[in-house]
Order: sequence, then structure tokens, then C-alpha cells
Amino acid sequence: QVQLVESGGGLVQAWGSLRLSCATSGGFVSAYTMGWFRQAPGKAREFLAAIAGNTDNTYYEDSVKGRFTISRDNTKNAVYLQMFSLRPDDTAVYICAADYSPFRPEHTTSAPYLYWGQGTHVTVSS
Repeated sequence: QVQLVESGGGLVQAWGSLRLSCATSGGFVSAYTMGWFRQAPGKAREFLAAIAGNTDNTYYEDSVKGRFTISRDNTKNAVYLQMFSLRPDDTAVYICAADYSPFRPEHTTSAPYLYWGQGTHVTVSS
């Protein structure tokens, strides 16, 4: 029984920053491929970043590369998404996901992930 709970969302002005957290239970983040996705109103779910369970290798969508950083803290069994230079078009629900499979290219899509959080809402004002 794996559960993921996101936190850290809220209202932030353009050019601001937020750090999102994904707390896990029922497993260990070191054993998962972990991913962050977002879904804006009226738009499809978008891959943002992933981190491999067996290494600290990270993978990013081009649109957020250089602004967002995914990280893992095995002692706290949590995964984070640090976001800088936020823009109004970053407004979305941000969702954490996990999968037991080793990272593969398909983990830049939503299909292989088995476990999903409920999401945390981020609103970026202009």
C-alpha cells in the first residue's frame, strides 16, 4: 500500500520560487522511479522531471530544464521539486508519481507509473 502526499503549493508571484514535497508511505523512495507531473486547466498532463531509484540521475522536460530541480531525501522518504523563476503559465496542479521499475525512457510519460498523489495546486500571478 503505497501512498503519495504532495504539499508546498500555493500562490506565488511571477519570478518567485516554491519547493514542493512528496511524502511517501508504504515503501522507500530509493526503490522507486519518482516523477513530477503537472496539469493545467484545459490542458493535458505534462511530464516535468524524474529521478532514478538506484542512482541520483535526473531527467527533465525541456520547458522546465534549468528552472526546476528534482531531488530525493532517503532518510525522510521524500521527493522534492524546487521551482525557480516561476511564470504565470506554470499555474497547474502538480502531481507526484512512483513506479517500482528501473528508469527507462517511458518514465518521461505517465503510462508506467503505478502510484499517484492527489496533487498540490500552484498559482503564479503576473
